[in-house]
Amino acid sequence: MSLYLVELILPLESERDATFERVADAAENARGELIELQVGRDSGRLYAVVEHDAPAGREALVEAFAAADLGKFEVVEVRLVGPTLEEVKAARGEAGYLVEWDFPDGLAMDEYLARKKRNAPGYSKVPETTFLRTYVCEDMTRCLCFYRAPDEAAVRRARAAVDTPITRLGRIEEVPQRVRA
Repeated sequence: MSLYLVELILPLESERDATFERVADAAENARGELIELQVGRDSGRLYAVVEHDAPAGREALVEAFAAADLGKFEVVEVRLVGPTLEEVKAARGEAGYLVEWDFPDGLAMDEYLARKKRNAPGYSKVPETTFLRTYVCEDMTRCLCFYRAPDEAAVRRARAAVDTPITRLGRIEEVPQRVRA
């Protein structure tokens, strides 16, 4: 099984519900499972994480999302770091903030994972903030980290406590998944 991040421009408020439905339909039409759909309230971005088990999962998603006429989008394979996929599915909707970190050139996955493990105990210095999960782009361009925190300042303190940069930080909200018959 592989995970993919599909990122697109957030539509106008009046078009959001229809767009959310089209995103869910595109994931299903590609024979994938929509794991979560987040709205970047500050960034104007829509983030969909889709699980797909076919060897050509990325291509299937690109084709399905293009057919859904969702405008410009990007599909990248990601790796979940932190909880298991089952834990993410059970905890949907808990995040309130998204931190993106654009990796420096030359950072390898093993190096990143070792750094994350080494620095993670620092989160205990900021107990009001909970690290929830990270999706690391397999091409090592960036990662997306989800947090539950009372405010942006608490997220910044948590990132400082684990000595990890912030490229972009914003509030997010999960879009409830539609109920299927």
